[in-house]
Parts: sequence; C-alpha cells; structure tokens
Amino acid sequence: MLQALKELADRHRPVSMAGERTLPVLDAWRPLLPGGGLRRGATVAISGSTAVLLAVLAGPSKAGLWCVAVGVPWLGSVAAAELGVALERFALVPDPGRDWATTVAALIDGFDVVAVGVPPRIRAGDARRLAARARERGAVLLPLGEGWPAADVRVRAGPSRWVGLGDGHGHLQGRSLAVSVEGRGEAARPRRAQVWLPSLDEQVLAAPARAPTDASTPGARRLSA
Repeated sequence: MLQALKELADRHRPVSMAGERTLPVLDAWRPLLPGGGLRRGATVAISGSTAVLLAVLAGPSKAGLWCVAVGVPWLGSVAAAELGVALERFALVPDPGRDWATTVAALIDGFDVVAVGVPPRIRAGDARRLAARARERGAVLLPLGEGWPAADVRVRAGPSRWVGLGDGHGHLQGRSLAVSVEGRGEAARPRRAQVWLPSLDEQVLAAPARAPTDASTPGARRLSA
C-alpha cells in the first residue's frame, strides 16, 4: 500500500514553488486567514466541522493545485463537490494503514495540500516531524481534530444555524456557521466570522451575524444546531 501511495504522490508532485507562497482560498476565508490564504509550509489545524475542512480545500483545488485527504473515512466525494472541491484535483485515502506517519509523510512529498484525520493517540514527535516535512516541501498540512499538539493556525467551528424549514414543511437549505481563527505570528490576533456552508444558493460565502430567513419558503424559520 505504501508503495502505491508513493507512486500516487509522485504523479501529483507540485511543479511550481517560487512566487506561489500563499495558496488561494475562497473569498469567505480571506479575511480570516493570515495573508488571505494558505501559506506554503504551514500547519493549519481545523476542528469542529468536516464541512469547514472541505470548504478550505475548495480554493486550492479550484486553482489547479493537488489536494488529498487521508485518514478521514467518513468524508465522501459528493460532500466535497457540494462545498466546491474540484474532484479532478482531489484524492481520498480513507485508510492510511498501520504506519500512519510514514503514509502522511509520503503524501506531503507529492501534494500541495494534505488534510489528515488526527489519530486518537498521536505522538508529539510524529506531529513535529510531519509539520517540519510540510515546511521543507512547501506543502500545507491540515490536521482535522483537536488532538494536534501544535499548529501555526487553528480554525475552530462554533455554533451553526440552519434555514429553510417552515411550519411542518420545507427542507434544510443553508447553514450559517461561526468560525474562529487564531495562532502564531500573523494569526496571533483572533479573528471571527459567520460563514455560509452552504448558502441558500449552495455557495460558500461570508454571512452576517444574523442568518436571514429564506424568502422563498413561507414561514421559514432558523434552526439552531
């Protein structure tokens, strides 16, 4: 399996580094992330929402950069596409095998952005080595979960509001999610915002603090999640 992953990484190895130190993200994330994007070599830990992870991956993949998610078996391509991920530039490795750290390191060598599900008992030494490898290779490492011991930036999803349901009818159409970002260096000042994941027209957008009701659904009301 490891050899197959190395071959996958070799096929997708980034070919350009100079002048591309910050990877693009969707407009909704620019005010939240230091430098308005994902800095090459950075570790950006995401917790509280798989949807946030996918929405962060959407920008680089749409820009033609290669992204991979490893060790996140519940993540599917349909959900990724709905949040804007370009599937032709996105790989899924649900099971990294027993040698988790070696598998992730091989993928860091070949992909621009590597999202990784954090194991229940991750060793601090493994985390440090993977973060160092990402810095060396110019990849962006996106650990998913609270267990990552250190990160340059931490993105946390908070309370959300769903819209679209009326009195006994309708269906969920959009979700406004609170997101907070903090970290080191440029990210030392905490930043917070509401983000639609997705909006009523199925986009990822910055949202006002108060989620609007859906005018197309009579009697629509917000649901707190």
